[in-house]
Amino acid sequence: MSQVFDVAVVVGSLRKESLNRKIAKAFADLAPANLKLEIVEIGDLPLYSEDIDAGNPPASYQAFRSRLQRADAVLFVTPEYNRSVPGVLKNAIDVGSRPYGQSSWNGKPCAVVSASPGAIGGFGANHHLRQSLVFLNMPVLQQPEAYLGGAGGFFDEAGKLSEKTQPFLKSIIDAFSAWIVQNQPR
Repeated sequence: MSQVFDVAVVVGSLRKESLNRKIAKAFADLAPANLKLEIVEIGDLPLYSEDIDAGNPPASYQAFRSRLQRADAVLFVTPEYNRSVPGVLKNAIDVGSRPYGQSSWNGKPCAVVSASPGAIGGFGANHHLRQSLVFLNMPVLQQPEAYLGGAGGFFDEAGKLSEKTQPFLKSIIDAFSAWIVQNQPR
């Protein structure tokens, strides 16, 4: 039996019915058997401050960091706000990267998927996030690139992913699976 990899899925939107959350759930349904995807919630993380982190960090910081440390890989699925990542996602990145020298992100293979009802599919958010991931020492899946424009049309009224969209999402999650295997610590 091959190893099953624990993938923490970080969704950059807090809205319960967001397109990005729906896409994250679709990835979980399409994932190969060697991946177990779980959305890790970021909405209850207080804004990062070294003052509140010193000594006795909030329980939400500790739980988030612990969950990331258990993960073998991370899948980011995010919208674009003002040509960048949503503030809540940037905050989660900051919380997970602290305390200095103890980043919970370090070395974990990852993939970035950006989605938007607009035409350019979150290109700005995707690339801004990649800049942070380089600093965090996370090997990022390069291909296929995943800027999902027109994402509002991916789902029917019942929330089911269209058959037309499934092959592309499947190609992403399959490539990510291979990337995880290739980038595991030896």
